[in-house]
Formats: sequence, C-alpha cells, structure tokens
Amino acid sequence: MHPMVKPALRRAWRERQTIQFGVTPAHAVSIGPVDTATGSLLELLDGTRGLELLDAQARAMGLPDGLAGTLVRRLAAAGLIDDATCGGPAAEALRSRADVLDRLRPDAAALSVVDREPGGGMRRLAARRGIRVQVRGAGRVGASVAALLSAAGVGRVDVLDGGCVEPGDVTPGGLPAGAIGERREPAARGLVRRSAPQRPPRSAAGAGVGAGAGAAGDPGLSLVLVCPRDGLGAYAPDPGAAADWVEGGVPHLYAGVVEATGVVGPLVLPGGTACAGCLELGRTDRDPGWPRLLAQWRSGGRRIPVPACDLALASTVAGLTAAHALSFLDGELPLTTGIRWETSLPLLDWRREALAPHPRCVCGAARGSGSSGKTEGEDTSGAAGSHETMAG
Repeated sequence: MHPMVKPALRRAWRERQTIQFGVTPAHAVSIGPVDTATGSLLELLDGTRGLELLDAQARAMGLPDGLAGTLVRRLAAAGLIDDATCGGPAAEALRSRADVLDRLRPDAAALSVVDREPGGGMRRLAARRGIRVQVRGAGRVGASVAALLSAAGVGRVDVLDGGCVEPGDVTPGGLPAGAIGERREPAARGLVRRSAPQRPPRSAAGAGVGAGAGAAGDPGLSLVLVCPRDGLGAYAPDPGAAADWVEGGVPHLYAGVVEATGVVGPLVLPGGTACAGCLELGRTDRDPGWPRLLAQWRSGGRRIPVPACDLALASTVAGLTAAHALSFLDGELPLTTGIRWETSLPLLDWRREALAPHPRCVCGAARGSGSSGKTEGEDTSGAAGSHETMAG
C-alpha cells in the first residue's frame, strides 16, 4: 500500500488541534486532536511511499514507533486515504494509458471523494470501460447525454434514432452544425467516438449502434436512457415501448424537454420501482380524462411543427441526466430512482414527485413494495446532503 491523503479534498486547520478535510458539508470531515508533529507527517502521505518507509521517516523525525501506521488507519477509517496502487487489474490497465487517464483525472478525483475505500475511485472509473448503455433519441437532450457518458469513460454508448439531423438538433455539447443533413445514427456515432477519452476503431464504434442487448460477443445493457426528441415521450412515457425492458429487467431512465419543462426521471428498476405503466395508471386514477388526452397527443394528428426545447434547459437536463446515469452505473441509487424531477422556464424551480408502483400494473413492482398506488405530492425541498464529522 502507498497511502496518500485524498488530494481532491482541500485541508486546513480549523483550530490548533483540528484539521478539516473538504470544503462542502456533503464530504467535509474534521479530525482531531492532531498535534503539530503529527500534522507534519501528513505531508509524507503523498502516494510515493509504502508503510515501512513512512515508519522509518517518522522515526527520523523523532515521532513514536508505529505512529505512521496509526495515522493512516485513522484517516482511512474517516474515508480520507487513497492508494496510488489499488483498484485491481482494470484500474492498473487504465493507469498504463496515460493519454486516456489524463482526460479522466478530474473524474477520478471526484470518484475518490465519493468512494471511501482506498483505490475505490479508480476502481469505479476503470469499471466504466466495460459498461454498455443505450441512448434512445439523438436530439438536443439525447445526443448531449450520449456525448457526456462517452466522455466520462463509459466504454460503449449506443444511440438509436431515425431521420436526419436538422438545424434545431445542433447544440454546443451535442451534434455539430456540420452534421446537418446526415442521418442521425451515424452522426451520433461520430459524436460518441469523438467524445471518448480512448477512441475505438471506426468499425468497432459503429458495430454497436442499433444492436440489441445480448448480441454475440457484446456486453449486456446496463442502462437504457430514454431521451426522445419529442419530450412528451419522457413526460408521459409509453408503457408499450418499455415492455421489453420491464420484462427483461433492464433499468431505464427517462429524460427530456416538453413545452419549456425539463424532466429527469424516473429511473425504473423493473419489478422494484414504478414503471411507465404505473405512471399512466396512477395519472388516470387522479385524472380520468388523461387517457383521452394522451391518445390525441400520441396519435400524431396535431403535431406541433417546432418543439419548444430551450437550448440552455436542454443542456441542463442532459447534464443532470448523465450525472444520475453515471451515479447508477457506479453502483449508487440516485434520487431519480422511482422519482421524477421537473423544472420549467422561466423560474426554473425544481419540483420532486415520488412515483409509487401501481397495484394494477403488470410490472408487479407494487407486490414487492406493498404500495397502495398513491403518488406523493410535489416536494420542492430537494434532498439534503450529509455532513460527517469525525474526531478523536
């Protein structure tokens, strides 16, 4: 082990015998009492020394035997120690690719803050390279989501969409102006390839677009992101379109913009959280006229010529969607799990709606959760962060 104090966390003396690591309440930790001599030993925890060398240098500084090991264990228990050599074979392979890792160092630093285990951040980052996701939709939201996931190190990002790129699809983080007139799937494939820290060969990059889950030699889908160009498909998702994912147990996350309202969530865990069918049944219980409205909106008879999709709002939705997707892919359950977040122009206040599994839905999630089928009202308070303080 080559321990180092996590460099992503700023540290400062709170008072003469207490050191605070980290700035924000979500990840700040205070350690004390720490005398000045022990504090000087912190400077040696930079990942270049093993424990034996640390002990020897501590003795040379006149510090007691075993103090270095005690300090490392104490900091590790507080989630403050990283290891420049840990993370397993996949992490070691990533470290060997300096060109790729240089692109991802800020992501690795962020993951080191999130994961308390030494080497855990690098382990999570390396694991992304073996993940396959699918993005349904290559408009202002979907294309940006695909680019962000690829740039964050997700190894395979497939994009499904039809038609050709239109001028209104162009965004700074998504499809470029040069793609106007191209077919959306090849254009999105090029965007994903250009965004990746390690660009795959063109043939490999193209092989996955449009491929189904479980194709020979392909990793299975870890997540489907439903980002339709018509945001109605995210706000009121079609249960029929999601039936195969629900039956196959494929997690899927909805996101989009409809009529100047951004929607992120829910993240559906089949059999565990509310699915598109639960949403539709629950809304119908509260509003008997909802099925009639949906039938007209989905029929295509009164399609609006230009969807209302503000560029900045679409970029905000795409960024938040990618962040929630990465959190899930890294092994967490983000606050879109069974929850939908909405924000609308011009005030951009985020609203939270918890969505309960419906007892009449064929997905069966209500049987596992004991849900009554009722949907909680909006909660604008958001989610509170946690602040862990450790002393002694």
